[in-house]
Amino acid sequence: MRVFLTGSTGFIGSHVAHALIAAGHQVLGMTRSQPGAEALRALGIEPHHGTLEDLASLKRGAEQCDAVIHTAFDHDFAHFVDNCEKDARAIAALGEALHGSQRPLLITSGTPMGSPAPGEPADEDHFNPAHPNPRAASERAGEALLQGGLNVVVMRLSQIHDTVKQGLVTELIKHAQQTGISAYVDDGLNRWSAAHVSDTAQLYRLALETHQPGARYHATAESSIPFRLIAETLGAGLGLPVMSVSADEAMARFGWLSAFAGRDMSSNSSKTTARLGWTLAGPGLMADLQGFFDHR
Repeated sequence: MRVFLTGSTGFIGSHVAHALIAAGHQVLGMTRSQPGAEALRALGIEPHHGTLEDLASLKRGAEQCDAVIHTAFDHDFAHFVDNCEKDARAIAALGEALHGSQRPLLITSGTPMGSPAPGEPADEDHFNPAHPNPRAASERAGEALLQGGLNVVVMRLSQIHDTVKQGLVTELIKHAQQTGISAYVDDGLNRWSAAHVSDTAQLYRLALETHQPGARYHATAESSIPFRLIAETLGAGLGLPVMSVSADEAMARFGWLSAFAGRDMSSNSSKTTARLGWTLAGPGLMADLQGFFDHR
């Protein structure tokens, strides 16, 4: 297939591009810059100049292809709500370009959208449109397209990692370095989920090739890592003290990260593996964190 890939120069999107090319697909990769275009050409990827804000550029890319994989997202968490709404508009625009066809549109969300209740692991078959996490806007946009007859699939991400980046854990590392303390909230037993970026890229490929319209798939290899273990690993790797802060102190300690640090973000992926035949080959989050600290 010829696939329009947004976020093709990003952390996850670049790995997805490699997985698609290795499987024999052609990739039209969106980039906002000339250096990005040159880097894509060097990898055998046709560049398409566009941005999330330029909805016409998104439509032009989608119109040229047999399928769309949307991994681009503005990760400026200081404007998280606005960026989630921007993502919803981008998804709607991509859907307009695919109207009247069954060409697949794979959009990206987060596993917390599948949590039935606070503290319960996310499930692939669950989605609450009124979920308080602003990222629910992406799934609401996808659901509207699905109800309009389009072939939409939702890819939900855990903390996606290698030895260079580790999702929100990368932000926790920066925060610990800035404050001199690696902290967790209360007993730190809230759980996060994670998956290696190479396994995640293969999941996107499998979902493109063998999905069911309307399905939601979880990029989760490790379903329930205690947040305290993450904080202790960061403390050891950075040579910093580790301490607990109360939920009341979380905002003062973590800033915008407080919306995540004390929250359970565990996730199941048993339905994903059964439905797509997804197999895991990459290392776990703790191993990649150790690799990150070993190469500092």
